[in-house]
Amino acid sequence: MNITTLVAATNNKGKIREILQLLPIGVELKTLADIGFVQDIPEPYETFEENAAVKAKTVHAYCGQNTFAEDSGICVHALDGAPGVHSARYAGEPKDDGRNLVKLADEMWGKEDRKAYYKAVICLVWNDKEYYFEGTCNGRLAEEPRGSGGFGYDPLFIPDGYEETFGELPAEIKNKLSHRGQAVNKMIEFIKEQTK
Repeated sequence: MNITTLVAATNNKGKIREILQLLPIGVELKTLADIGFVQDIPEPYETFEENAAVKAKTVHAYCGQNTFAEDSGICVHALDGAPGVHSARYAGEPKDDGRNLVKLADEMWGKEDRKAYYKAVICLVWNDKEYYFEGTCNGRLAEEPRGSGGFGYDPLFIPDGYEETFGELPAEIKNKLSHRGQAVNKMIEFIKEQTK
């Protein structure tokens, strides 16, 4: 059986864990640590697409292997789409999931409109060409964080059709519903086609 190597241009352990749960047999995932990539890639852009592209192209140029990068965030209706592309550093540097979560919960205090959605965009550099895959998950924000599963804003986010947050739902349900799960599954279907 041919093994396809794919480099994930992220150091985010939560993202890597979720992606590993979705990858089919025959795809070997390498992390930045595996390939010895240690530099921090700036993400100065105002769209998920551009931020994903700069990460994927930078790492691909470094290692020469098929590489993907994902940029994602939570977009809150009452905050005009914030934190959006700034989700990872919402509470400032250094990026910290706990501080980001507290800041968003504080900013939503007393707001009636709690609609929000997660968006993920993957840029895959495959055989030196770029491909994009995206996913969105609509929902609303809980009044306060609940649950210890997932990562990032998951303890605040309640997907449509559920009463539990992503922090409370089992990983297999979250992966079926989530923005990242959708984008990764689209990428996997593409890779399966390419490696038939």
